[in-house]
Amino acid sequence: MIYIGLTGWGDHMDLYEGVKPAEKLQTYAGYFPIVELDSTFYAVQPESAMRKWVKETPQTFQFVVKAYQGITGHQRGESTFSSKEDMYHAFKQSLLPLVESNKLAMVLCQFPPWFDLQLKHVRVLRSVRKQLADFPVALEFRHQSWFQPQFRNKTLDYMREDNWIHSICDEPQAGLGSIPTVLEPTDIHKTLIRLHGRNVHGWNGPRNGKSWREVRYLYDYNHKELAEWKAAITSLSNQTKNLYVVFNNNSGGHAAKNALTLIEQMNLNYNDLAPRQLDLF
Repeated sequence: MIYIGLTGWGDHMDLYEGVKPAEKLQTYAGYFPIVELDSTFYAVQPESAMRKWVKETPQTFQFVVKAYQGITGHQRGESTFSSKEDMYHAFKQSLLPLVESNKLAMVLCQFPPWFDLQLKHVRVLRSVRKQLADFPVALEFRHQSWFQPQFRNKTLDYMREDNWIHSICDEPQAGLGSIPTVLEPTDIHKTLIRLHGRNVHGWNGPRNGKSWREVRYLYDYNHKELAEWKAAITSLSNQTKNLYVVFNNNSGGHAAKNALTLIEQMNLNYNDLAPRQLDLF
């Protein structure tokens, strides 16, 4: 099965004309069968919020949950948790409503650009995977060293050994802080594809006083590029049972349009989406 969606549901304004903020998730679920939940990166979400989102989405809807920043080493400053054990416990507890409702597609562990290939970082990966052993977990690198030619196959073999789902990326090739597109699954059940855009000039930092959110993911995939991804996804679907594709190129609001175009190109029909409100005028 091929599932296509977006990172987050709040910022895709072309979907929400006349929609109240509280109704955005229900509206989003009328277009896409999955979403990447990124608020979990900034703070461990209360179970009450998770239960609310479960209730607002169709029975077959699924969430890709981004791991809390303290897990992947992004956090700066003092932790809000007294220990790593408390942090993991809180994060895992927050996932229970999704697990119980069969709406957890996977947890996504995206490691930072400075997380390069060295022994101490491999040990970190093993520790994280052990802590999250009860969940399907995707792994995304941001440092090129993991996929340098001499290490590429060893990285993929390690991911298979430790039961990581490969998060395959489409992103600008902009030095060590970016990775190539490696079209190779590491799990026969699930593979994640994240389309970040190809804005090479904005990838490594903002310019002219703009924030990184305004430029890093500013990209509009053209028809040819989407057709290339259609072919790649079709090929990957023969190697893994379920493919989850999320568009993250939303600095300029292009993600929803690109995702809907790819759904149309691939002739995908999702029968269990939320009902859409009829536009009577």
